[in-house]
Amino acid sequence: MEDLLYALKAAAEPTRLRLLVLCAHSDLTVSELTQILGQSQPRVSRHLKLLCEAGLLDRRREGAWAYLRLAQRGPQAELARGLVDAIPEADPTVALDLERLEAVIRDRVARADDYFRRNAKEWGKIRSLYVDEREVEAALLELLPEGEIHDLIDIGTGTGRMIELFGPRVDSAVGVDLSSEMLLLARAHIDQARLRNCVVRKGDMYQLPAASGSFDAAIFHHVLHFAERPGEAVAEAARVLRDDGRLVVVDFARHELDELRSEHMHRWLGFHDEEVAGWCRAAGLVPEPSLHLPGDPLNVIIWCARRPAAGGALGIHAEHPAPGPGAHAGELST
Repeated sequence: MEDLLYALKAAAEPTRLRLLVLCAHSDLTVSELTQILGQSQPRVSRHLKLLCEAGLLDRRREGAWAYLRLAQRGPQAELARGLVDAIPEADPTVALDLERLEAVIRDRVARADDYFRRNAKEWGKIRSLYVDEREVEAALLELLPEGEIHDLIDIGTGTGRMIELFGPRVDSAVGVDLSSEMLLLARAHIDQARLRNCVVRKGDMYQLPAASGSFDAAIFHHVLHFAERPGEAVAEAARVLRDDGRLVVVDFARHELDELRSEHMHRWLGFHDEEVAGWCRAAGLVPEPSLHLPGDPLNVIIWCARRPAAGGALGIHAEHPAPGPGAHAGELST
């Protein structure tokens, strides 16, 4: 009762209600909120502090910046969403705030587009080596059909493409990445797509910023070939899956294009089916049949595994040693 009253008191002020509405639409920094509201930074910061302490806003630090967002989880998240839904967007003050928010988002998109243009040539060079991404995405949509997945995490989200793809089909989606530049791109794409149920967070694939058993599905989309310890990344993804949750790994089959390592920082030259299956078993997951998508010269494989329900059989016990990069050190040219 006391926590509820504290949250209601924290929200019961015009500027703080405006802040809740704005933070329901996008991740925003204090300086961006100051710009939109036309108030001093110390005043806005005080309001934000109260809302965060009341559990109505989440505050996430990314390097030198801190981003505020309407609470996604926790005891006051439902209250926060109810308060925002009760405020008519046609209200003149709110409408002006949202108009100014659009200007902030346009500026983000322009900066993201500039970064993308500067790097598009290199990304396009790699994409030309394998099957069209539209074919990969179509296969992913079949593997994770609408209605079966409610909460999704995209690990190493990059530009946020997986969040864009699945965001309209799930209740919530979280993209995690260590790169501030990639988070800039992903956040801009999510804003453009108006995916209010989706967020991106700065985080490490080996220590995900999420509680155990939080998601129905986890995706690694062309991420593990950069990972120093891919087996550990798979284990961490398995940790955040619920019972019957699914892990999906999209990556290259074993190949010999050494320039991808020397020029594009790939740590591994693709993977064998048995390697990925071994990591999944070691993490307590049950591997499912993989899907091979031939390309020229790179082949893409989609590996899937499922966390069994409590007390369910794994088929192959998790204590069996999992083949890792060391088991194929010569083949992977480490």
